[in-house]
Amino acid sequence: MNNDFIAADCGIRQLYARFSDVVWRKDSEACGECFADDAHWKLAGLHVRGREDIRATFRKLLGACERVVLIQGTPVLEVEGNDASGRIQVTELARMADGSSAMTIGVYYDRYVRQGDRWYFQWRHFSLHYRGPTDLSAPLVDSPDYGPPPGMPGQDEPTLTRRKVSDD
Repeated sequence: MNNDFIAADCGIRQLYARFSDVVWRKDSEACGECFADDAHWKLAGLHVRGREDIRATFRKLLGACERVVLIQGTPVLEVEGNDASGRIQVTELARMADGSSAMTIGVYYDRYVRQGDRWYFQWRHFSLHYRGPTDLSAPLVDSPDYGPPPGMPGQDEPTLTRRKVSDD
């Protein structure tokens, strides 16, 4: 493992730490600072483009929540100079404004860019695997498998908005 990879790994982990912090604090301004100016963020059937629209969408999404804690795994990374790609498993525990709660489990497929001494999200695609009660009693989502790293969804691959329910 070379020093460039180690520095990128450290910088990208700090990016994830900043993102978890802004989710907890519901800070849309700081959320925008996790993304490159021309970034794309795809989640829950949305395709949001650009830092300002990302801030506005973040504000709307977290507006229905009293608090959200984002628990992220360890990223699997492919690094090439100032660009990198990776994936990370995430669990989200949310207490909604109405007092209900929900758990979401999924994988973020990410492309990153280093600008100056910081890493930013350039492109994010959230692949939903579960959304429901915290006891995991809801069915799992039939999400596509993009294969082992560096497998990624295509740029135009849609994201799921809710769990699929079988016909039986």
